[in-house]
Amino acid sequence: MCYNINVGQRKSKSKIKYQKQKANTKNKTTKSTIYIEKRRKKVRISDMIEEFIKEMFNEENSIEIQRNDLAEKFNCVPSQINYVISTRFKPAQGYYVESKRGGGGHITITKVNITKSNYLMHIISSIGETISAQDVSIFISNFLSYDMITQNEAKLLKVATSDNVIASYTKDRDSLRANIFKNMLLNLVED
Repeated sequence: MCYNINVGQRKSKSKIKYQKQKANTKNKTTKSTIYIEKRRKKVRISDMIEEFIKEMFNEENSIEIQRNDLAEKFNCVPSQINYVISTRFKPAQGYYVESKRGGGGHITITKVNITKSNYLMHIISSIGETISAQDVSIFISNFLSYDMITQNEAKLLKVATSDNVIASYTKDRDSLRANIFKNMLLNLVED
């Protein structure tokens, strides 16, 4: 916004404040946009690393990765590789990860043979003594994405393990939920 000032006129203080606030807002928007763009690049790098590792599984069921070499390939820090492996290659997603430290250290990722029975048994064995409703929900969505269960089975699993059903057992709620969930999954395993 521009104001013409004739000789003898002054800008009011409120107009000057408005112009300063407008200029400050532009700078803040630019800074937040830069932050968001940097964040998107990090997500893209994580996605690229995940895809690269998954492509390595096309050839074998078990792969060995040198963390530093992979970080160098993607021009990122080695902790970025750790982040991708720890969040996207979990036992719940059908992977076993073994890390060896030291000079010649490496990370071995083994893909579990994904048949319905193997996958469900793998999940059952990875569930501890307790499980939260949120974790059950994540498992169910993974089952659906891998076509391991039907929509009806998913609804039954979700309802049977919901807080509404287990509400009266507040003391050992997560323990009871784990037992119900494991037993229901055992009944889904094919012989």
